[in-house]
Amino acid sequence: MAAGKERPQAVAEPEPAVEEPRSFKDLGVTDVLCEACDQLGWKTPTKIQVEAIPVALQGRDIIGLAETGSGKTGAFALPILQALLETPQRLFALVLTPTRELAFQISEQFEALGSSIGVHTTVIVGGIDTMSQSLALAKKPHVIIATPGRLVDHLENTKGFNLRALKFLVMDEADRILNMDFETEVDKILKVIPRDRKTFLFSATMTKKVQKLQRAALKNPVKCAVSSKYQTVEKLQQYYIFIPSKFKDSYLVYILNELAGNSFMIFCSTCSNTQRTALLLRNLGFTAIPLHGQMSQNKRLGSLNKFKAKARSILLATDVASRGLDIPHVDVVINFDIPTHSKDYIHRVGRTARAGRSGKSITFVTQYDVELFQRIEHLIGKKLPAFPMQEEEVMMLTERVAEAQRFARMEMREQGEKKRSRNDDDDDTEEALGVRNKVAGGKKKKRKAF
Repeated sequence: MAAGKERPQAVAEPEPAVEEPRSFKDLGVTDVLCEACDQLGWKTPTKIQVEAIPVALQGRDIIGLAETGSGKTGAFALPILQALLETPQRLFALVLTPTRELAFQISEQFEALGSSIGVHTTVIVGGIDTMSQSLALAKKPHVIIATPGRLVDHLENTKGFNLRALKFLVMDEADRILNMDFETEVDKILKVIPRDRKTFLFSATMTKKVQKLQRAALKNPVKCAVSSKYQTVEKLQQYYIFIPSKFKDSYLVYILNELAGNSFMIFCSTCSNTQRTALLLRNLGFTAIPLHGQMSQNKRLGSLNKFKAKARSILLATDVASRGLDIPHVDVVINFDIPTHSKDYIHRVGRTARAGRSGKSITFVTQYDVELFQRIEHLIGKKLPAFPMQEEEVMMLTERVAEAQRFARMEMREQGEKKRSRNDDDDDTEEALGVRNKVAGGKKKKRKAF
């Protein structure tokens, strides 16, 4: 990034612990924060927390490499809160994340862990009114959790806001921040924050871009790696089903019936297919809810909260939800559309079998997806078994599914027309306001002339 052609820094490896710590207190976490962990139900530290927290408390920069669902947020939040206790200060830490949902979730964890010490956080993401965010920043929170684009917007345009006193920078899901082409924004942020700070870089994968960022942003970091190769958790049962593309919907309904009583996350490749499939399933009586990038921020959070509260048992999502979201009770992940990037498969299936629980994942493979599926098997280093199916039972569903598809298409058309008419109304309103303003302007001029 901003580092030019520097030689790669040596990355120190943490010394192996003689004995596995059994509690957060053993890691050096202060009593008040240990109590907060206990209240959250965090009984014992995860592997990445065991590796990273003691090193972070010593004041070292960290590169944390860990599989999804491994407790990364606690690994950086606890050392930051402990440092804040020792030297209280506003605008103390900045956490950069790739998605809005992840930002809100990290904020919730900071507030839960720091509730007894009065920690204030602010979430700065797109899709929310900038004026209210400017007012929140003026109150100088202890921790800002932000997506890079909107933060740069405030740094450039919000009067009086700067990060010159910042003590901690965290880049969570760094590989994805860079994959989403936030490199320019990250460069701008690195230029306006103090060089004398602690930096924690957390990532599921160590890509070339992440190595470059490490050289630009970290000083003599300690590498805390829980798993260096791509892998899925041990308690995850992974299956595939090979099906003709035109019967995908029928197979999906069959699986939801077969595994009824579980909670499902179903991944689709586009916003449109996510919406269509949610409508299709609702027409068949399933409690399905969509989550995708074309929904407003409030609706996205609403969907997520309904699913978390178990008011809905099926969440249909694009890859906006494949990384970092901590939804404890997902029993089954279905890859309705196979991911085009093999690494996304690991993040998607990582939504289940979290924190030591078991879970299932089922990937739909059509005649067009064979090569993508083979790449996934090659990446995870295992051949997946076929999910047991009763073909004749699937075929018995096709008539009902075809009818639900018709209804879903009609609803999609109606939603599209409503959206268009709303946009037209907005244009008419703007035109009317323009005319009104001209008239008002004319009247004012006349008054002045008299």
